[in-house]
Amino acid sequence: MNDLLIGFVAAGLTSFVVSFLVCSLVRSTASKIGLLDRPGTRKIHSSPVPLGGGIGIWSGVIIPLLIIYLAAGTLSQRCDFLPESFTIHSDGIIQCGCRLVSLLSLASILFLLGTIDDRYGIDWRIRIVVEFIVAIITVMLGWEATFFINIPLLTKALSVFWIVGLTNSFNLLDNMDGLSSGVAVICASFLSAILLFCSPNPYSGQPQLFMGGFLILLIGSIMGFWFHNMPKARLFMGDGGAYFIGYLLSTITLSATFTGSSTSSQTILTPLCIFAVPLYDMISVIFIRLSNGKSPFEGDTNHYSHRLVSIGLSRHGAVLTIYLTTAICCIGAVFLYQVNRLTACLIGIQVAMVLVLNAILEFAARRKIKKEESLSKRS
Repeated sequence: MNDLLIGFVAAGLTSFVVSFLVCSLVRSTASKIGLLDRPGTRKIHSSPVPLGGGIGIWSGVIIPLLIIYLAAGTLSQRCDFLPESFTIHSDGIIQCGCRLVSLLSLASILFLLGTIDDRYGIDWRIRIVVEFIVAIITVMLGWEATFFINIPLLTKALSVFWIVGLTNSFNLLDNMDGLSSGVAVICASFLSAILLFCSPNPYSGQPQLFMGGFLILLIGSIMGFWFHNMPKARLFMGDGGAYFIGYLLSTITLSATFTGSSTSSQTILTPLCIFAVPLYDMISVIFIRLSNGKSPFEGDTNHYSHRLVSIGLSRHGAVLTIYLTTAICCIGAVFLYQVNRLTACLIGIQVAMVLVLNAILEFAARRKIKKEESLSKRS
């Protein structure tokens, strides 16, 4: 296991380097191809910023995986310098190849959809339709959770909506420097740790190495981009990167045993705890838009981060606050594997209460601000 962890770290570092270098290249060429995010009514930046960070994230996942499969398919039989822990699992890596190719092909479709939207703009209706088609194909290929419900049609529908919902939640969360990418790293890190150390496969009793290792690769790729996106951002992720990240995280949670074949039904709370903050942002901003008589697909500045800024936090402070809230919710997911069902329900309630508390504080602070503004106008 130690040798495998070292291998995972090496793969993650390779992914980081590839992503970082590709993002550097994108920054220098984005303006030449018109891949820029220009200031506007909903933009908080004052000058054009290169888009296309998703290209670096995509490359940081695809290129290292090609290297890994080359090593597993050819070098493992011919090279004595590869560690035994790798050669033992090389057959398993190859067997997962077709399944992984299908997953990454569908993820790449959404990546291309988002990147084209970044450059030329695509109507939201077209994007939603494509997202649902990709999600349906994903479920048909077997990336589905049972949710411990013996109604196949219902579980398939829930799986489709989970993929589309989480994919869009990371896109909606991408509204401040370092926010969506940082939250994705926190969520993926906790998810990987759970799969490698807390949630063994119930059939084999072994850690879920394939999914856990893949997440480490994804973490390295996102971190390579994050260093370009941290305040003050020199590169934006764009819809392409957000779709790619959200889709992969959603399908991994469907494939991992805690959403389907685990013997402990309480572990279904794991993805809800880990992705509580992105889901909270998406649900709350849609609710605010609908309550204001606007389309849920019409952009505005009512996101979680914007609301924190409106009550007095700096942009950097808002991002750090959301990081902290995400980590708190994720910690709850870790303990789900150490407790009984009653305690697991209490953990789920505690995570929900953290978000409700955030909503109450936001509402109270914004109401006070509006009241002061109203009194100021009267005077």
